[in-house]
Amino acid sequence: MTAKKRPVLLSGDNPQIAKGEGDAPVREYLDALPGWKGEIARRLDALVARAVPKVHRAVKWNSPMYSTGGSERFLSLHAFANFMRVTFFRGALLEPSPPGASKQKDVRYYDVREHDDIDEQQFLAWVRAASKLPGVKL
Repeated sequence: MTAKKRPVLLSGDNPQIAKGEGDAPVREYLDALPGWKGEIARRLDALVARAVPKVHRAVKWNSPMYSTGGSERFLSLHAFANFMRVTFFRGALLEPSPPGASKQKDVRYYDVREHDDIDEQQFLAWVRAASKLPGVKL
């Protein structure tokens, strides 16, 4: 029996994971992230599941995507060199909106660095509210 090959880490340690629907590809992504990025990403994923108990997971473009079902996504995760990024596809409609502006009108980012404290209550509120908005078909 051969051991499963670890995914290739792309720029910023973002794992190269095959496109797929469901928990398994997202778990593969989370497990492939090294060190503190993996810890933060697993924590963010758990918070998303806590906020939206029936959340649907998928991986597209080497990033976990979250929806309430179907192909309209409300949130994604992505690893960068110095932070994990949470993308709220309709974040500009959240009150208050996540702090990171985007060139795209509706998109807002929440970046978490290695030693950042995550305001769990605010994050849960953003995720709950985002999951109730129309998603983005990706």
